[in-house]
Amino acid sequence: MTRSNCRTEADVTHTARIWLLAMLIAAALVLAACDLANGDNAGKDAKDEVPAVPVEVAATRRAEMAAIYTGTAPIESERKAGVVAKVQGEIRQILVDEGQHVREGQLLVRLDGDQMRLQVALAEATMRKLERDYARNTELQAKGLISAVSIDNLKYELEAAKASWELARLQLSYTEIRSPIGGTITIRAERVKIGNTVMPAGGVIATSDSALFVVEDLDSLILRINVPERELAKLSVDQVAELSFDAVPDRVFAGKVDLISPYVDPTTATFGVRVRVTDTGGLLRPGMFARVALVYERKLDALQIPRTALLDGDGPPKVFVVKDGKAAERSVKLGLTNGAYVEIVTGLKDGEQVVVVGQAAVKPGATVRIVNTPARPAARTQPAVAAG
Repeated sequence: MTRSNCRTEADVTHTARIWLLAMLIAAALVLAACDLANGDNAGKDAKDEVPAVPVEVAATRRAEMAAIYTGTAPIESERKAGVVAKVQGEIRQILVDEGQHVREGQLLVRLDGDQMRLQVALAEATMRKLERDYARNTELQAKGLISAVSIDNLKYELEAAKASWELARLQLSYTEIRSPIGGTITIRAERVKIGNTVMPAGGVIATSDSALFVVEDLDSLILRINVPERELAKLSVDQVAELSFDAVPDRVFAGKVDLISPYVDPTTATFGVRVRVTDTGGLLRPGMFARVALVYERKLDALQIPRTALLDGDGPPKVFVVKDGKAAERSVKLGLTNGAYVEIVTGLKDGEQVVVVGQAAVKPGATVRIVNTPARPAARTQPAVAAG
């Protein structure tokens, strides 16, 4: 074989190897491209798959609901009297103290009355003398010895003497200071001490500064609140009121509307409402601060959802309802509002579940994952008092 033939055979073998390597690379590239394409599709599918949104839900419930107006006011005694001194005198005896129950007319303090007793004796002596003179002159006038004018003048003097005697006796009675009403002594003035001289009150109405004692009937408690004029049509006499006090936690006291003022204050656009406490339980005292809830409408079997289920935004109120793992937007019509719950008039049924937490991440038709157990509470026997 010649050298030229050997080169030709070697060249053919080398060329075949190159073609074989190119084919293998091409095949590898095709397989890589296929794998890459398959991988892109898988990533795209994974990207298109949206995870379920975690939410908390609550079931609709039927329970009693009351529409209320709330306010605050201190309670006071309707029957309250300030006991004052009507005459000047030195305190000789103190018979009662704060917190003590007293009867109407019971003696509280006795003042020195020596001077007034002498005035009574003097007035009585003058009266007795005139009575004797009048009787003697009446006999003389019957015999025609004195004129009728003299008898009339003596009669008027006798009547004046009797009035002076009765006035002196009245002044003496004022040295015994008595309670004008039955009740409990809530205030005893600091100056009420043995040996102190008290003065008669200068005004007609006793004040806390002039009163020696304050007596209050703790069973006749009332409170007064000012209500905005827009609520006037909702309130009426004898409506139920619910009262709560920080001093008596975990208990609600009963009351009722006793009076609605016919006058609306133009400066505040409010009118006065007087509420009478009908159940004190012996626990309430004048001056306690009350939170008042006036119940102007009550429904015993209202369909309710938590207020937090309502979606934020303009337009009619809406909620998300969860069914078969999907969230559906639903328009609802609201009724009464009471604290943390609202009444649903239309738009929901018994037992449906509404989203109460996580609405911001939910869209209509989205898949959701419930992360709580939506218990359906039993109906309450009394409505909760709305805050505010």
